[in-house]
Amino acid sequence: MNHYSRSSSRSRDSLPARIIKAVPAKGIAILTVTSLAVTYASSSVKAALQDSPKTIVDEVWQIVNNEFVDRDFNRIDWLHKRQELLSKNYANQKEAYQAIRESLKELEDPYTRFLAPSEFEELTNQTSGELSGVGIRLAIDEKTNELTIVEPIPNSPAAEAGLKAGDKIVQIDGKPTALMSLEQASAEIKGEIGTEVNLQISRQGQEVFDVTLMRAQIELPSVNYNVNQEGKLRVGYIKLDEFSSHAAEQMKQAIEDLSKKQVSGFVLDLRGNPGGLLFSSVEIARMWMEKGAIVSTIDRRGGDQRFSANGTALTELPLVVLVDHYSASASEILAGALQENRRATLVGTRTYGKGTVQSVHSLSDGSGLAVTIARYFPPSGIDINHKGIAPDVEIDLNTETQQSLANNPSLIGTKADPQYARAIAILQNSSLTQVNNFSPSLSIRQ
Repeated sequence: MNHYSRSSSRSRDSLPARIIKAVPAKGIAILTVTSLAVTYASSSVKAALQDSPKTIVDEVWQIVNNEFVDRDFNRIDWLHKRQELLSKNYANQKEAYQAIRESLKELEDPYTRFLAPSEFEELTNQTSGELSGVGIRLAIDEKTNELTIVEPIPNSPAAEAGLKAGDKIVQIDGKPTALMSLEQASAEIKGEIGTEVNLQISRQGQEVFDVTLMRAQIELPSVNYNVNQEGKLRVGYIKLDEFSSHAAEQMKQAIEDLSKKQVSGFVLDLRGNPGGLLFSSVEIARMWMEKGAIVSTIDRRGGDQRFSANGTALTELPLVVLVDHYSASASEILAGALQENRRATLVGTRTYGKGTVQSVHSLSDGSGLAVTIARYFPPSGIDINHKGIAPDVEIDLNTETQQSLANNPSLIGTKADPQYARAIAILQNSSLTQVNNFSPSLSIRQ
């Protein structure tokens, strides 16, 4: 089972341009994605449920019964709930899905949720850090209403074919895109690995041309990084978008590559990062911390699992971490560990405040269930659920600045970004005084 700590998901091909914000309400803190093996109370029950929409209903009930963190089920008679659910007749899967969702609402836990097959596939793609498609991020141009390539994913069929940011997709397999929504265009482009899709492209200064791409399995970059020369300071800027299964290896590469380029310090940007795999956050924390506690989890039986640094840090250079209200779950695990161990200074706004862990199960019809199985705590043991983590240096962004960064994402991580600018000032100060000894309490609105 995958222990998960996130709050976001992406479509397989029409991946939106990344801006600072994400939607943490969807987030969970995954441990694993599992296949379900259901044990029924008797052979007669099994026979009655086989090939019936009730099968999924009972699968969900049993997982919640066995794993939900609250053993009192929010004061619901959960055994009676099973009898109630199975006494109903469901004409189809849709009716069963609705009954499941209504019963889960009674638990009053937004992170215990049912996922229809398409939603479960999307979540699985996201946590694996992979997708099947041609590897382009799409958007609808606000001015021209044209389907536009925001960027090709590195090493994807789209990148290898020479597609560029700003290219307009006129047709998909001969179908005009003028009246397509982003979702419709994505559905047309995505497909089985090894199949082909033809795109008609309009590029400024060139005649319209066709390109045929073969769909492939593509590893999504969770980490983007570069060296920023800030006066005399060489800064390794790392943007971590999510804690996928590939995030730790990508982070390791980023830290090692930037260290070889002789940076003086790092800015780790967790703004808008909705979370992801719990173990990914622990692995990444160990890359920055030589020693100290990282996180502990407590399940319904009171079992306490603790994770600590293990002497494998890749760098001891000064570190500033950028956070905002959309930094959730696994982001908070990492930020809390770095802050409380005085390894980094946190800059930005208070984080989202999600202190629970989920497991995600695949059900027999391709749907899925995320269920809260534990609560997690930073090294101090403070409960951050619904409270979040306060930054060391609070800098809020006014509406105008937020809009500017959203409209022009290339400004994120530059001096036009007030939170990044403050991080640079801290690193410049730490050239004389180590960053983890710098902890002023500031509140600035930009």
